[in-house]
Amino acid sequence: MRLTDRDRRSFLKSCVAAPLAAVEVPQAKPGYRIWDLHCHMFGFSGAAPEEQIESLVRFADRMEVERWVLSNPLHADPTPEQFRDANDAVLRAIKRAPDRTLGLVYLNPNHLKASLSELDRCVRNGPMIGVKLWIARHCNAPELDPIVERATEYQSIIFQHTYLKNQGNLPGESTPSDLADLARRHTRAKLILGHTGADWERGARAVRDLKHVAVDLAGSDPTAGFTEMAVRELGAERVLYGSDVGGRSFASQLAKVLGANIPERAKIDILGGNLRRLVAPVMQAKGMRV
Repeated sequence: MRLTDRDRRSFLKSCVAAPLAAVEVPQAKPGYRIWDLHCHMFGFSGAAPEEQIESLVRFADRMEVERWVLSNPLHADPTPEQFRDANDAVLRAIKRAPDRTLGLVYLNPNHLKASLSELDRCVRNGPMIGVKLWIARHCNAPELDPIVERATEYQSIIFQHTYLKNQGNLPGESTPSDLADLARRHTRAKLILGHTGADWERGARAVRDLKHVAVDLAGSDPTAGFTEMAVRELGAERVLYGSDVGGRSFASQLAKVLGANIPERAKIDILGGNLRRLVAPVMQAKGMRV
């Protein structure tokens, strides 16, 4: 007997319906205030920042994400003109959705004078609440010291991308150990280990004894045990939810927290409470609602 297209669809539906019905999908509870540490505009529809942020808002609303922190690292080793343009796009997005969008100023330590000037423009004199550093230079380099010192003076957070890759990191791409070196020189700084180093078991342990360093859950697959280990090794107060949209999705990254075998209080803190505590001083200094 030859199956019609309708028969095939019915058969496939019957194959997947029962297993899916048996799976309990974690859901955010009404009391959660979800703040996403790690967002980008690329991957969202639209050419202009105003269009992209409107697309991001629609997806965030669907997943009940209240606020997000946006950065725009489009070039590995950007010129001052390039990182100013990248930051201008974030400023335009903030202007379009000011009650939902927070910003990190993207800097390049290879252009230190221009980076300090941009930090002043966007954080001291503008609406941004922290710094984003990507892969232009290893973060334990001395060129980062003036940036971290000034960001600390402004009470802002400092988000450093870190990775441990089996095939070797990109030139200038920092490891968790690099960030640990930087953190030991700056004990008052609010440093965040991006991606928990991707190899999260090694990443969390690299900063375990550095109480002023938090870790970001964003970017990797929602592997079982990731969040549980971070809480066990660091304490729930040092773990931050982030998605890395549009490279990843809100949903897959929320699953790391909502599906984790950790106390309810820890989920509430990781999904937003910890980030609000970190950024409250800089936001309040700007007259912003936390």
